[in-house]
Amino acid sequence: MGIFDNKYLKPFKNIYLLVFIVFAIWMLFFDSHSLLFHNELNSDRKELEYQKEHYKSEMRKDQKAIKELSTDEGVERAARENYYMKKPEEDIFIIEYEDSIAKQKKDE
Repeated sequence: MGIFDNKYLKPFKNIYLLVFIVFAIWMLFFDSHSLLFHNELNSDRKELEYQKEHYKSEMRKDQKAIKELSTDEGVERAARENYYMKKPEEDIFIIEYEDSIAKQKKDE
């Protein structure tokens, strides 16, 4: 009475089936082109595609800002808003809202 006399182990008598099972396990889990490796590559690819779209939208925003700053009026507006620059005969008043003042007092 051998080990392969059991009705569940009888198909494993076939050497071709054994070789196929070992080959399938090797290709699915251990090979450099395994299924697990391909799943990891697919997730990396999706992340890179998301980053690509994000950077494309950032490039569109930057192109819009460059186009706006290419005119004299755009440069003047950016200098006034971002750097609080003024013409010699002007006065600048910076208006702070109550909610921003309250935050500063809590932070101190």
